[in-house]
Amino acid sequence: MRIRKPAVAGYFYEATRDELIRRIEWTVSHELGPKSLRLQRLGSEVIGAVAPHAGYVYSGPIAAWTYSALAGYGVPDALIIIGPNHYGVGAPIATMRSGVWETPLGRVEIDDELAGILISKYKELEDDVYAHSREHSIEVQLPFVQHLFGEGPKIVPVTMWRQTLSASRELGRAIAAAIRDYGRRVYVIASSDFNHYEPHDVTVKKDEIAIERILKLDESGLFEVAERYNISICGLGPVGALIVAARELGYNNAVLLKHATSGDTSGYRDETVGYASILFYR
Repeated sequence: MRIRKPAVAGYFYEATRDELIRRIEWTVSHELGPKSLRLQRLGSEVIGAVAPHAGYVYSGPIAAWTYSALAGYGVPDALIIIGPNHYGVGAPIATMRSGVWETPLGRVEIDDELAGILISKYKELEDDVYAHSREHSIEVQLPFVQHLFGEGPKIVPVTMWRQTLSASRELGRAIAAAIRDYGRRVYVIASSDFNHYEPHDVTVKKDEIAIERILKLDESGLFEVAERYNISICGLGPVGALIVAARELGYNNAVLLKHATSGDTSGYRDETVGYASILFYR
């Protein structure tokens, strides 16, 4: 069995079970957090959401909005979690076909059936463990998944260092087709932080420009404004893929649950990173 060991436990989040649970509970109860482990539904069905992936002390309260909102719709059979490949190692677009991911809260099994369907739908998606070996963008989502949903859901991890508009569209269409064939409940998580390392006010304004395009399910417009205004969204490809998958499956509503910066959580506002929780539903 292939076991993907934690790469950032003790760095992005706590390394022991009890401490990690306390930290997740802290993110929920934080003044910027949702205050509840299960939020009221906004529509009849949900397909997924955008969630940040920084250290929990910075972005955790915003990530808690994503998972508390999804929890209101029930436990899925699987989650497809798409994250950027910050290190540029391994295949340009990579999954793991089988195995487990470990966190201090236990193991999460890869859904080999769904992963296999997705690979069959998108020829550029490669089964590459190495691409996931150091990457934190998917790993930091898993403790939230485990704490909010228990041991039920399996995952399909997907990393992208090829984050072009065309790759996002192709992956998004493949995800939609795979979910149709799979025939069970799947949530799609696009792991992304927003603007990086600029003053709080600048980051807020830049993020708002990008968020406006996301809420309109306009992946082309998102890529266009990111380039025009130099908005350094690290998960541009994953967010674009989620937009396309949502639209293909008839989830045409998106709502901003929470937007903040690291300046809001840390108090240091000279160089900030933006975080947003955005839900896609119908």
